[in-house]
Amino acid sequence: MVKAVLLDRLWARMNERGDFPMLSQSLRTTVAAMTNDDYDFTALVKVVLSDFALTQKVLRLANSAMYLAFGGNITTVTRALMVLGMDAVGHLVVGLKIVDHFHHSAPRRIDAKLELNRTMLSGCIARKLTERGDLRAGEEAVVCTLMRQVGKLLVVFYLEPEWDQIRRECERGTAEDDACIDVLGVSFTEIGQDAATRWRLPTAIREGMGEYDPADSEPRQVQWLRAITNYSTEVARVLTTASFTDEAREEHIDELARHYGRALNTEPETLVQMSLALAREEADDGVMREIVELRANADAIARESLDPEARIAAGVQDLRALPPGSPLATALTLATETVLAGLGFARTIVFVRRGANMFEAQRGFGPQVEGNLDQLSFSAAFQPDVFHLAIANSVGIFIENARDPKMLARLPAWYRARLDDARAFVLLPVAHAGEPPVALLYGDWLLSQEPRRISQKEMSALNELAHELARFFAASPVKA
Repeated sequence: MVKAVLLDRLWARMNERGDFPMLSQSLRTTVAAMTNDDYDFTALVKVVLSDFALTQKVLRLANSAMYLAFGGNITTVTRALMVLGMDAVGHLVVGLKIVDHFHHSAPRRIDAKLELNRTMLSGCIARKLTERGDLRAGEEAVVCTLMRQVGKLLVVFYLEPEWDQIRRECERGTAEDDACIDVLGVSFTEIGQDAATRWRLPTAIREGMGEYDPADSEPRQVQWLRAITNYSTEVARVLTTASFTDEAREEHIDELARHYGRALNTEPETLVQMSLALAREEADDGVMREIVELRANADAIARESLDPEARIAAGVQDLRALPPGSPLATALTLATETVLAGLGFARTIVFVRRGANMFEAQRGFGPQVEGNLDQLSFSAAFQPDVFHLAIANSVGIFIENARDPKMLARLPAWYRARLDDARAFVLLPVAHAGEPPVALLYGDWLLSQEPRRISQKEMSALNELAHELARFFAASPVKA
């Protein structure tokens, strides 16, 4: 009871900082998305797309050498989720959000930066240890490793006076966790485990954060996670302790490798070589590749991006690659994201025909879309507006200036009420040959964005995407 009161008080203190509640909510949203229906990726896709760096990290992983067998050239998060799996991407997102939060919140104090660097390095080691195995388990191990140190990071970043007291006790020879208990009444580990519970992280993560003891009777997977978490944390500490000589550092790592080698199913010599290779990389003053990826060099990745026509064509291929009987929801999410990413739209929405008379928004990404889907609909009965022009067409139409007075007169009232900040937009009818459309794809650029046009080749690619999407309505005409 006393411990619970202490933890509640600590969280209240941390919540006083405006950025901390945002991290908590972001992690809860990600975890909730991970537990969503395996066939409906929309929730997790939205989480990833909300952060450009996150999106590029996921796409880079999906296109890595490990997944060339899946065809490579994966350009949408939806397709990446299908290749990597919900668990792997979900854990990857959790890990990145934790690291990025502390990275962007980092105070100028050297000790805070050192603790964050140790945490990132431990995550790098965990990923190196698991890179040849199952990706889902590997990303889970990385999150366990990061979370093992989150308790300490929370104190360093949010409870600075108490952290200074803890440091002074440590300088007098007290162990860190003991000093934390003396000052706060709970240990770093307990704070981290409480964070995992409050953020609703999976049970496997919370169990994997614990101390490794070869004599424990815990399930094998739990023991394996604890071994990776503990080994990675200890090696990061050894590699970043300035007072160690090279000889002392090697001796410590050799001891750790012999202690954990069997649990990690890796020869101690191999563990030592890997760990020392990381040490040499740091000694050469180079930034480790994994840490660079954690911070997501968005500019460099953006330069490598495909041109719009190619990105849309890749989305068409992804639709064609979906196995027979794939849920309509998956196809809708993939197509909607392809339109968004292909042309850099601010928003995309797919309207699906319900019965004979209504088109209702079923999927969407971007501002003013989330939470408003149930208010975006229109009757199929003819009206003299641009949406009815689109559903009477066999190909897409592009409205270059939605603010032109003549065009404003052709925009329906429901559109002006909800999406009145559009500069330009495209409407793509989704229909089988010779039949009324079963859906309508919408994408727009906002007034805040630079004006641009859609080329004839880009429009042809968009029409091909809409045509490919139509076949998924044959087996499920109204279910989304």
